[in-house]
Amino acid sequence: MSEIKAFNRWSLEGIKVDDLGLQSYITLKPRIVPRTGARYAGNRFYKSRVFIVERLINKLMVPGHKSKKHYKTSGHITGKAQTAYDIVEEAFKHIEKTTKENPIKVFVKALENAAQREEIITIEYGGARYPKALECSPQRRVDLVLKHMTQGAYHRTFNTKKSIVNSLAEEIMGAYRMSNASHAIAKKMEIERQSDSSR
Repeated sequence: MSEIKAFNRWSLEGIKVDDLGLQSYITLKPRIVPRTGARYAGNRFYKSRVFIVERLINKLMVPGHKSKKHYKTSGHITGKAQTAYDIVEEAFKHIEKTTKENPIKVFVKALENAAQREEIITIEYGGARYPKALECSPQRRVDLVLKHMTQGAYHRTFNTKKSIVNSLAEEIMGAYRMSNASHAIAKKMEIERQSDSSR
């Protein structure tokens, strides 16, 4: 039986998740068509068994949603799954061309680098509010890093002539290199710095 490759181009052989906390939540089992179509949306924790590239495609389909305000245009995507699929495939081709490495490996390492370990909640006690640092659960770490990557990519394209393909590729490569130019890395540093100060 021949090996199933992501986008029928890139093998996942030898790619592994080094972060022990995320190993069960980043699924590296490709499908011929990475489109589950929300078939298991009601099943708790099922999304963690979905191929990680498909989860990125799903996140790309909501471009303008940030803090409950849809203030960014959806002109790049208009809710089409096929458009999101094409954007991710072209972004991965761009990553392969630039880094000369398997883009799936680059993407997985970028997720590990940019996944925040802590977050802030606000506690109200006796009329006063104060922040408290909490550990982030592994599934939420993956959810947040995917959200920050796609928001960072769309933010780069907003009111510019830059394409979403190049922006997404730059965002993933920035996270892979631990660069502060990546929105996901910058967000992680900011939140972990805030949680350190609120202990």
